[in-house]
Amino acid sequence: MCGWFNLEEGLLSANGISEESMKKIVVFCLGVLAVLYILNPTAGFFEIIPDNLPFVGNLDEAAAVALLLMCLKYFGIDLPDIFRRDRNDDVTVEIEKE
Repeated sequence: MCGWFNLEEGLLSANGISEESMKKIVVFCLGVLAVLYILNPTAGFFEIIPDNLPFVGNLDEAAAVALLLMCLKYFGIDLPDIFRRDRNDDVTVEIEKE
């Protein structure tokens, strides 16, 4: 037995939490941290890359958005896919000329 992780069983045996449940908890926490970082005002207390640096100032916010999108996709919410049209959704608008 090595700390919380039981190498023989592949489970977190201290609380009886499986690896899959632990993975969900970690992904959820990363998503919450990404949302908090995005909602942090520009003059906030925590900034990885200062926004006043040209060209690279907003890379940390872009990384937080990418992390949030990946976390949401893990839980089955694919935001970029919402805006895609299915190929079978052909919409034809007919305009009558008078």
